[in-house]
Amino acid sequence: MIEFTTGVAFLMSSLYGSGQADAHVANIEAAAQNGNSEKTISSQTESIRPLKNKSDIEAYMRKEFADRPILVDIAWCESRFNQYNEDGTIVRGIANKYDVGIMQINEKYHLEDSQKLGIDIYTAEGNIEFGKRLYDKYGSKPWSASSGCWSKELAMNK
Repeated sequence: MIEFTTGVAFLMSSLYGSGQADAHVANIEAAAQNGNSEKTISSQTESIRPLKNKSDIEAYMRKEFADRPILVDIAWCESRFNQYNEDGTIVRGIANKYDVGIMQINEKYHLEDSQKLGIDIYTAEGNIEFGKRLYDKYGSKPWSASSGCWSKELAMNK
């Protein structure tokens, strides 16, 4: 068990930093002591697996925002559910180089606020989370430039 948790800790530290990794390893070790190691390990790794590819991002968004399908349509129109280019660089806006990621969060207007909240808009998870917060606060206004696309998508998906 020690070798396994050490390996898990190393993997999670490289992906998320030591603080989050330590918390996940502690949960795994506690579950192992209670005889639930297999179930907890698989659920822990599923919940911490980073969203990297387009199909995982789309599936996550459709599930997470079933009650707010407009966010799914906005993400499709803004980035086609892409956070990263094929070479691993962050997706940036064509019309505005300060727009980044799946939700095309504008660095000029929102980077400081996202950082104050501890949200990394350069990760898929952080970009989606901050996009959700923007929507909750301002509605679809931050994405009004692409409304010609997502308003059609929204109408077609009803």
